[in-house]
Amino acid sequence: MAKINQLDQAKRKERQLRIFSDEFKRRKVEEIEKNLITVSQLSREYEVTRYCIYKWIYKYSKMRKKEVKQVIETASDTRKAILLQEELAKLERVLGRKQLEIDFLTAVIEQIEHDYKIDIKKKFYPKSSEPFGEPGNYKVKK
Repeated sequence: MAKINQLDQAKRKERQLRIFSDEFKRRKVEEIEKNLITVSQLSREYEVTRYCIYKWIYKYSKMRKKEVKQVIETASDTRKAILLQEELAKLERVLGRKQLEIDFLTAVIEQIEHDYKIDIKKKFYPKSSEPFGEPGNYKVKK
């Protein structure tokens, strides 16, 4: 058990002693700005906390010096947004077709009513709130 603890302590010491050059940090921030790598990928690859990477971005970003805010969006979010926009466009097309169909059928019904002088749009529901018209106007089968 002592060997495992010693190994963990050695790893911690190695990690604490790592120092990245300013040039390396600038290159990695530039890669992030060009969307060649994400903060999460960089964090995993070099075992650096995301907090440190954001400090690098704050210190070395060319965008920050120009007072331009960069929104870092994951590829999955972008893909989801595109899929949702495509689905919305599809649903709008379907809705448009259905509305055209309703308008056409309404016009046909009105034309038939006018030509044949009949009421096609009959209302089949009772006018009162009772289920069968007048109160007591129904019989229950036994």
